Amino acid sequence: MGARIAGLAVHLPETRLTSHEVTERITGYRPPAGLVRRLTGVESLHVMPVDWQASDLAAEAARKLFAETGTDPADVDLLLFASASQDMVEPATAHIVAAKLGLGCPVFDVKNACNSVLNAIEVADALIRAGSYRRVLIASGEAPSRAVRWDVPDLRAYLEALPGYTLSDAGAALTMERSDRPGVLGSGFSAHSGAWRVGTLPAGGSAHPRDPEYSYFRLDGAALKEAFDSFGAEVVVDTLGRLGLGWDDFAVVAVHQVSLPYLEILRERLGIPASKLVVTLGEHGNLASASLPFQLVRAREAGRWAPGDRACLIGLAGGVSMGVMAVEL
Repeated sequence: MGARIAGLAVHLPETRLTSHEVTERITGYRPPAGLVRRLTGVESLHVMPVDWQASDLAAEAARKLFAETGTDPADVDLLLFASASQDMVEPATAHIVAAKLGLGCPVFDVKNACNSVLNAIEVADALIRAGSYRRVLIASGEAPSRAVRWDVPDLRAYLEALPGYTLSDAGAALTMERSDRPGVLGSGFSAHSGAWRVGTLPAGGSAHPRDPEYSYFRLDGAALKEAFDSFGAEVVVDTLGRLGLGWDDFAVVAVHQVSLPYLEILRERLGIPASKLVVTLGEHGNLASASLPFQLVRAREAGRWAPGDRACLIGLAGGVSMGVMAVEL
C-alpha cells in the first residue's frame, strides 16, 4: 500500500504590489530605491483582501481542488492544515478551514514554517500507509502580509523587517489517496534548531502574549544563510543516494525560494540542472509553505510533467530545517 498525490491546486490573491509599491508604503526610514529587488530578485507580491484570513486562502485553494478533480468533500477522511500562518492561537486553524468547507472529518494542524506542507505530506503518507485514512486533504493558507512592519524607525529595524517585503499571501491544497503503488518514493529531513532565533514572529505565544511590538515578522537574513551553510545540504545528497536517484530521474525539481541569489548558490552546490527548476520568486514572491505546491502547478500548466513522472521537492524553513522528498506524480 502506498499514498499518491491525487490533485493539486493553488489560489493567489488578485491584488498585486510591485516591489516599488511595497517600498513606497514604508514610513520613517527610507530605504534605497530598488533595494529589495536587487537583494532578492522579488519583483511583485500577492496580497489577500483585508477581510480574509489564512483559512480563507486555504479553503479557496481546496474548493478549486475539489472542482478540478471532481472530489466530493464528504470523501475526505482527514484534513491537515499545513502553514506557517494561522488564524489565531486557538483553535487549530484546521477546524476553521473545515467549517468553511463543510467537512466533518478529523482535523489537525502541521506547523513547521515554510516546510509545513512538506512535513504534512510526510505525515499523510505515513497515516495512509498505516491504514488509518484513505484520502487526506492538505490545505495551506499563508498570510504573511498581516505581519509586515510598515512603520520602520531606522536601518536596523528595516533590515529585520526586510524579509516581510518579499513574502506573498497564497493558498495551496493537495489530496493524498491510498494507492497500490507508492507516490512518495522517499524523504529525508534535518534540523539545526539552535538557530531558531534568526527568524521569529513572537506575538501570541507564552513568551510575548500581548505586546504589539512582537507582532511583526523579524529575520536576520545573514544569520539565516549562515545557519543553512553551517549544516549544508547533506540531507539532500544522502537521501537521493539512498533512493538511488539522480537529477536526470526527475522531470521537475521544486526548491523553496527565499532569494534568487541563494537559489543559485544551492543549485550550484547540489548540481541541480537549471532546466529542472521552476523559478517563481521574482514574479510571485516568497510563498512560504505554498511555494512547492505552486511550483508543481506551474510546471504542470507548462506541460513539464505528466502523471507517472517524478518530482523532487526541496524545502528550507526557519527554525531552521531542510527537507527533501522524491515523489511520483
